[in-house]
Amino acid sequence: MPYINFSEDDLYRANNADLVSYLGGCGGHVKRVGSTYQYIYTDGSGTHDSVTIHGGKWYDHKNQRGGYAVKFLQEFLGFSFQDAVVELLGGHCSAQTVSSPRAAPEPVVKPFELPEPNSDMRRVFAYMTKQRFIDPQIISHFAHEHKIYEEKKYHNVVFVGTDENGTSKQASVRSTISFGKTFRLTVAGSDTNYSFSHFGNDEKLFVFEAPIDMLSFITLYQKDWKDHSYIAMNGVYESAVLKALESHSDLQSVYLCTDNDTGGIEAAERLRDILAEKGYTDLYRIAPQQKDWNESLKQLHGAEYLPAVPHERKELYLQNVAELNDVKINPNRIAADLIAAYNSADRIRLAEFSVAASEHFLKIAGEVFPLDKMKNRLAAEYKCYQDKGSISVKLGKLQGAITAGLEQLRKPSQTAAELKITARKLYDIADHALRLSTEETLVQRAEQKETSEEAPSDEPFQMSMSG
Repeated sequence: MPYINFSEDDLYRANNADLVSYLGGCGGHVKRVGSTYQYIYTDGSGTHDSVTIHGGKWYDHKNQRGGYAVKFLQEFLGFSFQDAVVELLGGHCSAQTVSSPRAAPEPVVKPFELPEPNSDMRRVFAYMTKQRFIDPQIISHFAHEHKIYEEKKYHNVVFVGTDENGTSKQASVRSTISFGKTFRLTVAGSDTNYSFSHFGNDEKLFVFEAPIDMLSFITLYQKDWKDHSYIAMNGVYESAVLKALESHSDLQSVYLCTDNDTGGIEAAERLRDILAEKGYTDLYRIAPQQKDWNESLKQLHGAEYLPAVPHERKELYLQNVAELNDVKINPNRIAADLIAAYNSADRIRLAEFSVAASEHFLKIAGEVFPLDKMKNRLAAEYKCYQDKGSISVKLGKLQGAITAGLEQLRKPSQTAAELKITARKLYDIADHALRLSTEETLVQRAEQKETSEEAPSDEPFQMSMSG
């Protein structure tokens, strides 16, 4: 195919194509889960259901990456960039479920170039102040630094990210229309190590998902704002945050201000772990009262706003942990009772038994670890961004934990160190049982909302005492 220089409108329409409709038309396997869809695909490592689709956007929870429709066709269906755009603009999918990868020409790296600015920014200023309620003085501050301006061709707002020398390295574009479908995109050639930001002179860095969230937060909390540092990730990716911390060694306290919804909550947990691994200890979570900081700002001005969206899986897991009861165990038949608890398919009963057995072995090893302490540990160690997979996946993990636990229980004459290993394996069984119970409840809730959805199979395998 000859090279095609697509217009911005072409790229916008292609990227916002309905992926679910497209996949349905070419045999792709998608499954509805609430208001979104899961894309089911098979590769050399097995079958996966970690990709969530909503309209033209997708996110792969397993590999922590996502994007729009064009990138989806490239990542999962083997299209070149040009073929993907043409396909989404009206091409027809072949009879095969997945297109065969095509030989692509050497990629042409487009140099980074800022969109041409308009002679003024009246439309952007009106949009930011009247629809988004951003303080005019804050907009003017960033405009004077050439970090916000109005694009000439479509009058979109452009947010610019600069390097340590003030050189433009990255830019994102957002539409300012008040009706129809809005869009956001990153300018081609952008260096993702940089993003829209402000650096002050104290040790505090506030991290946001998007520029408007960042500007909304500053509007809400203006006292000494120029002394602090702020950065917008343009999503939930950490590269710009890590670069900022590397380039500004005075920044020690990081405040994770991502959205108060499923994606934002998971992003905050993931970023906290990444930063902790790099030695940062002053890490804090500041969540908006509503879905994001601009929605909170809208509420303050009496405008219609979107409320916070609880992380249903995390809240249900923590609720299950909090409601665990103390149970008595027979030290002489722990293995047999563990198998019976598993075969009952009562996940909570299994978790309670496993916690009690874990506590028993820790006590023998010389550690006092009562139920409340065990529950606190389960809650503290739970990472919602890592809790992915279907019922069958989580059932498989529980089966593996049961097998490992039984193998450990059958070891005779355990030392104190081995007793602690046994206790940990029983603790892991409790954790996996709680995760599976949570997933089963979420699926039941979804089925009640979508009665036509096919119920997944989660028949437990039966275990015996042989071995």
